[in-house]
Amino acid sequence: MSILKLHEVADDVVETDVLVVGAGAAGLLAGIKADDMNVDVAICSKGLFRKSGATVMSTGGMEVAIGHGDPTDNPDVHFRDTVVGGEYINDQRLVDVLTREAVERLVDLERMGIVFERQEDGRLFQFAPGGAHARVVILGDLAGSHYMVALNREVMRRNIRVFEEVMITNLLTTNGAISGAVGLDIKKGELIAFKTKAVVLATGGAGQIYRYTSNPVQNTGDGRAMAYRVGAELIDMEMVQFHPTGLAYPPERRGTLVTEAVRMIGAYLLNNKGERFMKRYDPQRMELAKRDVVARAICTEVREGRGTEWGGVYLDASHIPEDVIERRLGVTRRKILFLTGIDLAKEPIHVYPTCHYFMGGVRAEPDCSTKVPGLFVAGEEMGGVHGANRLGGNSITTLIVFGWRAGISAAKYAKSVDYKPLDPSEVAKERDRIFGFLGRKDYIHPSKVRRELQEVMWDNVGIVRTEESMKKALGVIERMRVQDLPKVGVPDGSRRYRMDWVEAIEFENMLTVAEMVTRAAMFRKESRGAHVRDDYPQKDNKNWLVHTVIKKVDGEMKVWSEPVELIKLKPPDV
Repeated sequence: MSILKLHEVADDVVETDVLVVGAGAAGLLAGIKADDMNVDVAICSKGLFRKSGATVMSTGGMEVAIGHGDPTDNPDVHFRDTVVGGEYINDQRLVDVLTREAVERLVDLERMGIVFERQEDGRLFQFAPGGAHARVVILGDLAGSHYMVALNREVMRRNIRVFEEVMITNLLTTNGAISGAVGLDIKKGELIAFKTKAVVLATGGAGQIYRYTSNPVQNTGDGRAMAYRVGAELIDMEMVQFHPTGLAYPPERRGTLVTEAVRMIGAYLLNNKGERFMKRYDPQRMELAKRDVVARAICTEVREGRGTEWGGVYLDASHIPEDVIERRLGVTRRKILFLTGIDLAKEPIHVYPTCHYFMGGVRAEPDCSTKVPGLFVAGEEMGGVHGANRLGGNSITTLIVFGWRAGISAAKYAKSVDYKPLDPSEVAKERDRIFGFLGRKDYIHPSKVRRELQEVMWDNVGIVRTEESMKKALGVIERMRVQDLPKVGVPDGSRRYRMDWVEAIEFENMLTVAEMVTRAAMFRKESRGAHVRDDYPQKDNKNWLVHTVIKKVDGEMKVWSEPVELIKLKPPDV
């Protein structure tokens, strides 16, 4: 009887032990490892399978303390670098897992066919962007595609079910535990009800809440918003990393990422006076300083009148031998030439920070479980790993280590519980919500409110923040939720491949995540790592060595703080 009722409100009903939401490296590895545990697995990808998400766009490397670049490096040093780089508000339990298991996961990746660059003697080639040692292993400047080819091949070899271009719009719970999810089949314009024992959220970041971002269009914060709605806690949502080098020219390409590898091979950052200005901010590491340091430095140079005519600074690789650039960054060189008309090997390009990565996310245990039974998270979805700033190369490591763990943990959980009944009325409620955007009278098109939100966040809760600017942003967010969200809609008509419809659904998620970032940033009255406040410019370990925590309580977004557990490493002044 229940199935018949479900089919009345859903166009299709799918049953699976573990549902993975997101098909980047973390999601695919979660699916692969769950499959290893002999449970039924389904993976949902909002975009095209093999071609969407953030991993495939990655041009960076992976931090692994294997000691080939520096024999004095080891997981303990990697742990220290990550915690110090994160300004000591990392969850040190997660960092311990990350740094200890990275080496083993590297070996597993090579067994899957991912072969990292090596030196002439066969040892791995390693760089040092922001850490104390050279530990980033690389795959040229098309790293993301190498990971995705190998992992997709493994998923297909195992015949794991993949639901391509299916957007999960909400999670379902029964007595507080995960029982299913609802998805929109974008190709058909139909609703799918998923009955599942466990969900792994691996939807990546939320860069699309900002005007300029390196993130793909799919990164609208869906996972964080869905986790919030079912009662999960989120931590440190104010910690948003702005990568130092996004394109500043041409204007229509502003925010497009320029890989850190350009600086890793020796490119200079110059102001309009031709000065290598990083000597004022980090004279030891210069251009390879931590990302938050470099981003703030560029912002300061521009604010104080030493920027270029395009509101950025120069990234100059013209002194590097052309054959080195071609060998190391041939694809990047051609990409930049195509986007800007500038040959990286011959003249400088204009760069300015771009929203890149969310250190804050869903609060999780080392086994990737959350406070919601049956809900697991992996990759950038997980908060607490990187603290207030992520070191270059630690993102891929996070995807691999915790994607692996999440799949195993979700499968173990699924084996220990029975399916819970899905309430057809809850599915019907979600159907009414998402189909309600279609044909709404006197509608506001989602593109209009999305752009307004992005501009407000960039201008007021961006690289540098103040109480006044954040109050302004929060006022706009609250007004949009009350006045604009009920009016957001698109014309009725064909439901197949309605990307404007998808944008309307995404907007509520974007609004929720923007509010989280703003409220957490207002709550933390200090500057630390990526969180910079002009009105509280100093770091305050006495009062703010804490996590900010967000949870939905009685329908309201509540923010509080909890002390960081310094289980292995403490700041010198504590």
